Amino acid sequence: MDEHKQTLYERFGGHTVLEKIVDDFYNRVAQHSDLSPIFPDDLTETKEKQLAFLTQYFGGEPLYVQKYQRHPMLRARHMPFPITPTRAKAWLGCMTAAIEGAGIEEDIKHEMLSRLTFTAQHMINTPDENPDTDRPSEE
Repeated sequence: MDEHKQTLYERFGGHTVLEKIVDDFYNRVAQHSDLSPIFPDDLTETKEKQLAFLTQYFGGEPLYVQKYQRHPMLRARHMPFPITPTRAKAWLGCMTAAIEGAGIEEDIKHEMLSRLTFTAQHMINTPDENPDTDRPSEE
């Protein structure tokens, strides 16, 4: 018998849950002193792209490729923005809080955050101004 193995996307609840996470995440980003300067004032399009990307990233439909007719090429698309270790940590902090707010089971949350941590680290393209100072991120 060939059973369907659920994707991570299906296991955490799919579109409805991911949409809640993305909305909560960008509400946090808009208020974050380290992150808001590198995001547009109107986050509508950014939220749409993130929702499409994360749907695909976590094993749902390939919405990003279908809608934008291209591979996400995350690192290349983020190169114009100074992504420092502090900003990567802040981004991950906002995402962690949003995922925790969605009430996702611990093992699924851990799997999501493991993948997102790798991605956040991969996006770093600029050193912190003072690497000897480890500023706590605001949330």
